[in-house]
Amino acid sequence: MDKWNTLDGRPSRIIAHRGASGYRPEHTLDGYALAVVQGADVIEPDLVMSRDGVLFARHDLGLARSTDVAHRTDFAGRARELAGLRDWWVGDFSAADIDSLRSIQPSPARSHEFDGHFIVPRFSQILQLAREASLQRGSEILVYPELKHPEYFMALGLDPAAALQQELQHHGVLGPRAPVWLQCFDHAVLRTAHERCGNPSFALLESIPPVGPERTARLRQFVGWASGVAAGKYLLWDGAGKSSGLVEEAHDLGLIVHSWTFREDTSPAPFATTREEMHAAFKLGVDALFCDFPDAAIANRAAYRTGATA
Repeated sequence: MDKWNTLDGRPSRIIAHRGASGYRPEHTLDGYALAVVQGADVIEPDLVMSRDGVLFARHDLGLARSTDVAHRTDFAGRARELAGLRDWWVGDFSAADIDSLRSIQPSPARSHEFDGHFIVPRFSQILQLAREASLQRGSEILVYPELKHPEYFMALGLDPAAALQQELQHHGVLGPRAPVWLQCFDHAVLRTAHERCGNPSFALLESIPPVGPERTARLRQFVGWASGVAAGKYLLWDGAGKSSGLVEEAHDLGLIVHSWTFREDTSPAPFATTREEMHAAFKLGVDALFCDFPDAAIANRAAYRTGATA
């Protein structure tokens, strides 16, 4: 296949969602490195902040789900109870504290072989990994950070957008042609980060009105500053797998479309197999797919390219 239905006509990119998170604990340097080896085009860290303003790769405000903090007696006194749940909030920890933690696999159904082996990486370490891996591969590996929970950190007097700008500037990856994309569910924060950094920015979407004037108006809000949108895959089609028209309409407006999250170990409904699900996304022209198992996604893309369906 020479021509794809993506906005630029090139093959859909594969985004390693939280690294090769189907095989390693999410957001670890080893997981990102494995994703690169498996052929991912983009590595995707979620970013939170320590109480002293350092950016780290974690998904949650609480550290218990993905680190060994619950087994650390030196941090037992920092546990908080919220809605009956005991956890350790990242904003209560300094960068040095977080450096001392080790990552664990948050999914009970995935391998726990590597629990306790890997640090919680700083964003600066991920940028360095991507730079070195790009040199080894001979082509650019993109980094796609998501600013998580910005309202929480701003309430602590921290500024995630400013911290991001400082880090990107330090590594020489600011601007529209830099190999770093930005994303956030808080579109006001995303726009602020985009204005400060200039990097391509993508508005994360959990919901959007059905086809009609309201959806068009919603998408038009991003035209002129955002490069595109990153939508939940359930927004791409209806319960029968028929296109919702979102990709086509966004492309007509000049917006790139990314979609999340494609996994080999969860149901691909309304499709029969994960390959069928991904082929449907490729056929629609989704420009980049968030994937937990980058090697399987690369194989599915290669199969689609050659017309294989089995």
